[in-house]
Amino acid sequence: MVFLEKIVKKEGGVLREVDLNYYEKTCPYADDIVNDIVKKAVAKDKTVPAALLRMHFHDCFIRGCDGSILLNSGGGNKAEKDAPPNGSLHAFYVIDVAKRVVEDRCPGVVSCADILALAARDAVVLSGGPTWSVEKGRRDGRISRASETTTLPTPTFNISQLQKNFYLRGLYLKDLVALLGAHTLGFSHCSSFGNRIYNFNTTHDIDPVMRPSFATRLRTICPPNNKVKNAGATMDPSPTTFDNTYYKLVLQRKALFSSDQALLTTPFTKSLVYKFATSKKAFHQAFVKSIIKMSSLNGGQEVRKDCKVIN
Repeated sequence: MVFLEKIVKKEGGVLREVDLNYYEKTCPYADDIVNDIVKKAVAKDKTVPAALLRMHFHDCFIRGCDGSILLNSGGGNKAEKDAPPNGSLHAFYVIDVAKRVVEDRCPGVVSCADILALAARDAVVLSGGPTWSVEKGRRDGRISRASETTTLPTPTFNISQLQKNFYLRGLYLKDLVALLGAHTLGFSHCSSFGNRIYNFNTTHDIDPVMRPSFATRLRTICPPNNKVKNAGATMDPSPTTFDNTYYKLVLQRKALFSSDQALLTTPFTKSLVYKFATSKKAFHQAFVKSIIKMSSLNGGQEVRKDCKVIN
């Protein structure tokens, strides 16, 4: 939380707490509207849940959950969504459609940040994951800078770097292990794990922690000097199902990212990986607690009429 407090204070904002019944009188159907839009999008495109969940994470990790990830670049400013870490994000249209419908029913009431938080929850549920009650009352931020995305955790982080990065957001090791379980959904481009299968270090061409047969398969998918634009691999064999397969892969040394495999490098995080690998219920319960914690702070200032631009 230290990192977010510094940013919010610097910009003259106030960290806002959220609550479950914020729209009970002003827009009681907000949850249902967002859920309906997300359902329709997922029915047409099974990659939408992974995109919405990642979008929510990347939003919350910069300035708190303030919808800054949704703003377009303009006026000489390059926004977060156009920064390299967010280059593969998609499904922004889902939030835009939900916002338009909500605005028709409750104009000027529901923030884009809240819509994104609701959509991320619905994405998990529609993928077979757990549900939770989303606290609401976030305000939308007026600032979105691509330069600030350098503070996002990267696929090459070791456990110490991950721990520090999450701690600055008020999240601890248990939260870290639970939230990385979101990697059970989606797809990764070769560039995010290429460091592990080519020129790993001066001694090893391939990361020695990675299972050799797995590395061989990844090399086939991502050959040297790969020129296939969207080449890559799914995060696990069931990339549209929110299950605990991710943790099983970490134990089998078949995780894609260095940051994933790093979970086995401390006794505490390793014990949690074992726990979640053997109990989907334990993983789901921990994930719910941690994502609620992650998304509970917000330093925004307004309710945008259009999620892509400030008022």
